[in-house]
Amino acid sequence: MNRPAPSTPSPAVRDRLAELSAAGVSVWLDDLSRERLRSGTLAALVRDRSVVGVTTNPTIFAKALSQGDAYDRQTAELAAAGTDVASAIRAITVADVQEACDLFRPVWESSGGVDGRVSLEVDPTLARDSDATVAEAAVLWKAVDRPNLLVKIPATEQGLPAIVHAIAAGISVNVTLIFSVERYELVARAYLDGLAGARRNGHDLGRIASVASFFVSRVDAEIDRRLDTIGTDAALALRGRAAVANSRLAYAAYEKVLASTEWAELSDRGATPQRPLWASTGVKNPDYPDTLYVSELVVAGTVNTMPEKTIDAFADHGDTTGDRVTGYADEARAVFDELEAVGIDFTDVFLTLENEGVAAFEKSWAELRDTVEHQLAR
Repeated sequence: MNRPAPSTPSPAVRDRLAELSAAGVSVWLDDLSRERLRSGTLAALVRDRSVVGVTTNPTIFAKALSQGDAYDRQTAELAAAGTDVASAIRAITVADVQEACDLFRPVWESSGGVDGRVSLEVDPTLARDSDATVAEAAVLWKAVDRPNLLVKIPATEQGLPAIVHAIAAGISVNVTLIFSVERYELVARAYLDGLAGARRNGHDLGRIASVASFFVSRVDAEIDRRLDTIGTDAALALRGRAAVANSRLAYAAYEKVLASTEWAELSDRGATPQRPLWASTGVKNPDYPDTLYVSELVVAGTVNTMPEKTIDAFADHGDTTGDRVTGYADEARAVFDELEAVGIDFTDVFLTLENEGVAAFEKSWAELRDTVEHQLAR
């Protein structure tokens, strides 16, 4: 009797996202929709792709509401109740975020509140109004009523005092639209001041969380555009190097905060670090590796929030080759010195990026309003 030859066991499939998580990088999805929630695809990402959090923004919600019929029932009910557009937007987005918070609640609990977070942004038209931003943050915090919420506040000059007051009121904050190290240092100062205020106000510091969201790919996109305009060999050789260098310098600034006496005192009272979050990590230049802003920014204690396309790319061929950030500050400064030498004006770059970022979210907010208004009328 001929017996079949014993089969050779196939090698275990490499779980690259699990490796990234094991290196201390929290994988968050930069997307949310009711379809994701109801279809189970978000739960599948948690189960199969090591996703432990979600970030949203007006662009994401505008896209979600413009596609499919997942929101039709709620908008019909809101229309029947005579709800105005602004209140309808809040009701719709809050409902999605509440459901996502509930989905991630086990992650939040098992991680001790580090992960399992879901972000919801204040109305971006308030980005230049401190008082209105604080008021909106308080309304969203109360409306969602979930401990694993992060309220997103932009790091504009007017946003900085809003961050202080929101943290002091016990609200967990995702500080968004950070482009420069100088602005991050002010954000870190706002977090420390906010925690001091929270302590005076009797809040449990251990219940307050924050991340500082550094936008990555947009830095390369803007600086590469300027390098192309300069056009010299020295300038063109620097394309694609600014964003990673900028992020590494930001992390070095974060390390200084953690080494400060002021942070040590707050930490002793239960405060948790304001983790760096790498945002806008999908590459905008197709000539660059599609996992560039993940592989080159691996360092423990950080978050990388990615569109699903980038998550899939990393799962397929991404590499975690150890810490790619700690100890790279000198190399990053050398890149900035070279960029400055060929004519890059960093002050103008970062101001341009901030203004464009606020304008883009305001545009998406207007699209969201138009979509909801149309659905209510229909």
